[in-house]
Amino acid sequence: MQLISKAKLWAKSLKRDIVALWFAARDPRVPWHAKTVAGTVAAYALSPIDLIPDFIPVLGYLDDLLIVPLGIMLAIRLVPVEVMIELRTEAAKRIERPSSRLGMIFILAVWLACIIFLALALSRLA
Repeated sequence: MQLISKAKLWAKSLKRDIVALWFAARDPRVPWHAKTVAGTVAAYALSPIDLIPDFIPVLGYLDDLLIVPLGIMLAIRLVPVEVMIELRTEAAKRIERPSSRLGMIFILAVWLACIIFLALALSRLA
């Protein structure tokens, strides 16, 4: 059970660090080479396209379990420490709160419309 909680904590910190690296790629206090690495790592981690497709046995998950964390560690080392601390704090705040109440309302409205449409369609069949 403790292993699962450690894995969840690690995954949450990984998500926070990816968002922080995305911020670092746009921060003027970060050197250009660190911006390049941070932006590339964040874009790759957030991208649905993998270097090695997941359906390839063993190798498919290699990038998710090895390449991405190593890239994150490299990028974090390149970003100045005080800037990274600040960006991690900002990333943690952004992750905790919904990004847009209007977006959430829109998505709920779409789901409600789908449910109503489905109910009407089913009532016509009966």
